[in-house]
Amino acid sequence: MSGGLRVWQDMEKEQETLQAWKERVGQELDRVVAFWMEHSHDQEHGGFFTCLSREGRVYDDLKYVWLQGRQVWMYCRLYRKLERFRLPELLDSAKAGGEFLLRHARVAPPGKKCAFVLTRDGRPVKVQRTIFSECFYTMAMNELWRVTGEARYQSEAVEMMDQIVHWVREDPSGLGRPQLPGTPASESMAVPMMLLSLVEQLGEADEELAGNYMELGNWCAQRILQHVQRDGQAILENVSEGGEELSGCLGRHQNPGHALEAGWFLLRHATRKGDPELRAHVIEKFLLLPFRSGWDPDHGGLFYFQDADGLCPTQLEWAMKLWWPHSEAMIAFLMGYSDSGDPALLQLFYQVAEYTFRQVNAASWTRALSGLNGGMEETAGSPSSPGRPGLSGKAGQE
Repeated sequence: MSGGLRVWQDMEKEQETLQAWKERVGQELDRVVAFWMEHSHDQEHGGFFTCLSREGRVYDDLKYVWLQGRQVWMYCRLYRKLERFRLPELLDSAKAGGEFLLRHARVAPPGKKCAFVLTRDGRPVKVQRTIFSECFYTMAMNELWRVTGEARYQSEAVEMMDQIVHWVREDPSGLGRPQLPGTPASESMAVPMMLLSLVEQLGEADEELAGNYMELGNWCAQRILQHVQRDGQAILENVSEGGEELSGCLGRHQNPGHALEAGWFLLRHATRKGDPELRAHVIEKFLLLPFRSGWDPDHGGLFYFQDADGLCPTQLEWAMKLWWPHSEAMIAFLMGYSDSGDPALLQLFYQVAEYTFRQVNAASWTRALSGLNGGMEETAGSPSSPGRPGLSGKAGQE
């Protein structure tokens, strides 16, 4: 057999395998959307129930703002991107969720601080001293504007984005976090990572906003890249404001899923900039490095947390295999393969996908599959990659 024929056959087999995964993901996505459409909508007060049993029973009617925003975003994104989801009932549900957020998410309007969790009828229960509820609020409003054309949604998104940037880069006092003398001046990777996602979201097909946020996107990327530490051999979740390693458990803390998530955000940034060197660096440091250190060689799956020195992490749940890091890994490797054509990244996608589909119940896949299906739609037929923001349940942590 000639070398050219073998290469052609390998490519044909690769496309067949990708098509099979696309179909599998699409089937799971259909099941998941049907589940949430049937069981999660609060017809009385608006918004969504998210504490659901596998049978769809509501076991807690508290409403977490980041999840409300996430579901609005997901419904709108599906409606906008995939023809089979261009359903009036999906859009109506997204608008009902968005209106619930407009009425209740902000704790003390006209102030911009959002609650972390609300009662079923929208009364605030808890406020966190972070930016993440506001970030998901912004994402929801921007997507609602994209599918409805109603300017008030975009106005909310841009105003909240401005407030988030003010908290992050100028004055964090509005978040309510006291400046205690013993607190180290540190930066979590989640903050610039989330902002970079918002830059992508708001700048999509909007040259004016993309230009306005160009400097912010570059700033976010540089802050994320500072988390590559120890001569390029570790991605640390927390560093000093000057980009140096911190002492103690805080400094040694690693989160493989976050690193992989940051990796695909950075890949999108590298694509926008047309920077192949940055792309190669991101693939090596934010995709391959955290996967190699985070994958359980004995049982498979990604560990939740790790300690850079191999010590026991302070988080008792460190050895758990949560669904979201595997979702991020699948997106990252599929995107990395789409951007670079490196078959090794495709093999890693297969490895993670096969493990995850064996382990995770379909009812837990709202976050993963809505994005992956879009990635499959593009990757199976073209070299482009999916563009979608995405943070997961961990974003709500203090």
